[in-house]
Amino acid sequence: MSQVVLITGGSSGIGKAVGIYLKEQGFTVYGTSRNPARFDATFPIKLVSLDVTDSKSILACVAEILKIEGRLDVLVNNAGVGITGPIEETPTSEISKAFATNVYGPIEMINAVLPAMREQKSGTIINISSIAGYMGLPYRGVYSATKGALELLTEAYRMEVKQFGIRMTNVAPGDFATNIAAGRYHAPVIEDSPYKQAYGDTLKMMDAHVDAGEDPLAMAKVIYAIIKSDSPKIHYKVGAHLQKFSIVLKRLLPDKMYERILMKHYKL
Repeated sequence: MSQVVLITGGSSGIGKAVGIYLKEQGFTVYGTSRNPARFDATFPIKLVSLDVTDSKSILACVAEILKIEGRLDVLVNNAGVGITGPIEETPTSEISKAFATNVYGPIEMINAVLPAMREQKSGTIINISSIAGYMGLPYRGVYSATKGALELLTEAYRMEVKQFGIRMTNVAPGDFATNIAAGRYHAPVIEDSPYKQAYGDTLKMMDAHVDAGEDPLAMAKVIYAIIKSDSPKIHYKVGAHLQKFSIVLKRLLPDKMYERILMKHYKL
């Protein structure tokens, strides 16, 4: 019997790439979209309706898959939103939306699948965070905070659910060539803002990094290896060598020295 996989945000980007790859490896794969009707029958994986900011939608999505398949073996918490801007000028409502999607949504998805996995005495939950979650990045502070929170939640959850035979891990990607920049909330570059020049320049740099990012297939292969592993690690980092090395530097260097390196990188 093939394992049943649910990937949130599986209609594009990393989620779609992971879904296609796992399907090719023989898994039964379900992706999600807020509006699956937008996609026709030629879409490469099955899509179910899901809004990770809506508790009823989360419960209905999981119930639908359990009704069809009778089990759920793997959850990939991939749905997320980007957000940029000076923290001072970012509306609190947009900060709340980012936390609702990137933190509270994954928590509710995990809680929705745990009863079935506990009954099965098995299951794998993979949370997609970001290398940005390991450091407070200028003009990406809110995004860094949401992904850092998911990293720590994964550590705690993992210890709590291990007794039920459920494995949990975290995968932190760097920049990948996806459409995340198009869907990201950008606090506007305000004409008379004291941040205008620095934020505007940083915004251009961030978009260029995404456009020149890695192939999402690399993420798919790591997630496949995690599912097949007998003992997944707690944290995985996937991306360009320099991005992964930045986490090592943060651990080794004095805080102010690391801050100077970041500021030099962002030309601040």
